[in-house]
Amino acid sequence: MKADSTAPDDPACVGGLPSAALGGPVSHAVSRVARLHRFTAGKMLKRLGLYPGQEFLMMHLWETGSVRQAELIKAMDLDPSTVTKMLQRLEQAGHVRRRPDPDDRRAVLVEATDESCALHDEVRSAWTGLEEYTLAGLDPAERAELTRLLAKVEGNLCYEAGDCPSQ
Repeated sequence: MKADSTAPDDPACVGGLPSAALGGPVSHAVSRVARLHRFTAGKMLKRLGLYPGQEFLMMHLWETGSVRQAELIKAMDLDPSTVTKMLQRLEQAGHVRRRPDPDDRRAVLVEATDESCALHDEVRSAWTGLEEYTLAGLDPAERAELTRLLAKVEGNLCYEAGDCPSQ
């Protein structure tokens, strides 16, 4: 017997949501949007010669200045080997410099190079373009509301993860 296509449990009525995600349609949507956003950002960054995630590392260096590599690893919340590989690539490209910390010769300081200033402007432009592409069709009030709601969601998740930034 064929089910009524307007029945609430019909997959066509929930936008083709997988049955395992029926209890979490917002979480499923957030995951899909995050994946697509990251993919699109990756395409934009590739044009700048960056791999996804490297822009966050550079943003951190541009904002903080020189920082110990161990502190950068902690701030990035990534595996040390991942950050080391990112730094090697960024160093080869001339965007970062690593040097011994004069206060602790065992530590390494990492800093953005003067040459990375052009990259800073390109990353800002790429993120502006990504923002416009992502939010196309949303008016300013909808953009503000989306930002407000996402901040609440982020707060919930960072509380649950026990990983809220100290303010």
